[in-house]
Amino acid sequence: MEKSSVTIFKPYEFRPGERIRIEGGSRGGDWEVLEATEKNVRLKCPVSGKEVDWARFCYLVEKREQAWPLKD
Repeated sequence: MEKSSVTIFKPYEFRPGERIRIEGGSRGGDWEVLEATEKNVRLKCPVSGKEVDWARFCYLVEKREQAWPLKD
């Protein structure tokens, strides 16, 4: 099978109390994880104190050469 350049995304397993930094976009900045469920993550800005509840989102994990599409 021919190989292609594939960008891999995986859900990140947020943990309460974790301090994170999101680079770029409207969600960019420093955040503290308050709560994480299977579908949502609640974060708090350490500067403004603003709390947000967002649907979980993915992060770019890596780029690699692999067969595409994969047969799951």
